[in-house]
Parts: sequence; C-alpha cells; structure tokens
Amino acid sequence: MAKNHKAGEEKTNVMRILDGKKINYKSYCYLETGVISGLEVANVLGQNPNQTFKTLVTVGKTNINYVFVVPVCKELDLRKAASCVGEKKIEMLKSKDLLGLTGYIHGGCSPIGMKKAFRTVVDQSANQFDTIMFSGGKIGYQVELSLQDLGKVIRFETADITMDE
Repeated sequence: MAKNHKAGEEKTNVMRILDGKKINYKSYCYLETGVISGLEVANVLGQNPNQTFKTLVTVGKTNINYVFVVPVCKELDLRKAASCVGEKKIEMLKSKDLLGLTGYIHGGCSPIGMKKAFRTVVDQSANQFDTIMFSGGKIGYQVELSLQDLGKVIRFETADITMDE
C-alpha cells in the first residue's frame, strides 16, 4: 500500500510518526467537506463505515485512562469496555479534558501520537479487514493502515467492545 499524500496537503503528527517508522499507509484529506462525525467522514470518502474507526478516550473508576477504537457506525459498550480492562466502571472523558491529556481535540483524536501511551483496545471487528481507517490526528485528515502496522507504532489488544445490534 503506497502513501497517497498529495502535494500541498498538510502532514499531521500521525503521518510523521508513520513516516519515521517507514510504515506504509494511505492518507485522506476531507478538510474542504466540513464534515466531522465519523459516519459523515466515511460517507464523504466512500468508505465502509464498519472499516472506518473512531478513537474514544475514557476514564475508569480507578482514574486510569483508556483508549477504545471502534467502528464509526457502532457505539462503545461501556460495560464490555470496563470488563476488558479490569475496571468496575468507565465513562467517556469530558471533551474539555481531551487536549490536555492526549494532545488531540474532539474530532481529531488518533490512537497514534498521544502525549502518553494509554492502554488501547481496538474492537475485534477490525480483524476482518486488511486495513482500517481512523483519524490522522487532526480534523480533516485520516490514515489507513493494517492492524499489523498499527502494532508497530502502538501497543493494543482487540476485544468485543461494541454494543450488540
């Protein structure tokens, strides 16, 4: 898979990290569309919403933060998520706390390049795809790479963490 970064497009920190590790990825820019929600992004880019993921940051009862990566068309099941990280309860991090903790703003949060390495869980549905798409670390940018390559950049595990239909 070759990079398809177009001249003139901004490189995000996520892309610089991937370049630095010589990892092949595709990048997409949807800045001019004005869409922000993951489902809108998948639609605008003509992507499978089951293969396009959003990055959610949570906080557990123990005050530990966790990152969950789930398809944009699904919702994180907080009970399943808590159980898989050994917490009694977790809740979504408040948007106002996101930038200080991760370095990212709501709508531009990527599992790659956070200020600290948080325990990260990717929904097991990602295993059915050769590649997945997720935020490039800035609103308007997205990257696509394999789970194998993602594992070269961050540590993560996969689990069933979405709500049942």
